[in-house]
Amino acid sequence: MTSETMTIREMCDTYEVTPRTLRFYEAKELLAPIRQGQKRLFTRRDRARLKLILRGKRFGFSLEQIRQLLDLYDAGDQQYSQMLRTQELASERLEDMIRQRAELDSAIEDLRTQMDWVARMVTEREAAQHAAE
Repeated sequence: MTSETMTIREMCDTYEVTPRTLRFYEAKELLAPIRQGQKRLFTRRDRARLKLILRGKRFGFSLEQIRQLLDLYDAGDQQYSQMLRTQELASERLEDMIRQRAELDSAIEDLRTQMDWVARMVTEREAAQHAAE
């Protein structure tokens, strides 16, 4: 492996992704490896973009949102536009995640309540059966 390029196998091993994932991102024009026949060589730029893609996916950004952020990198303003848009999208995503967590916390509490009720009913029925014996 050279410091300038990585093969698809090296990318998969380094970033714990599948070749199919890399080909998918290439098809979506999020990555642009150097093609040498069937061989793909990923540059430092591709590696940086993949890191951002994976981080964005982890945070729940859509591929279109990630594409917009990646495209802003080349806006020519030292990534100022990219940082502003990232901050805006991240704030929206954080609000969504907090709302989803609250909904999940509520659903967990409801499920616990139902499970407790069922456990009481089972215990009462078992006690009644043992008393009848």
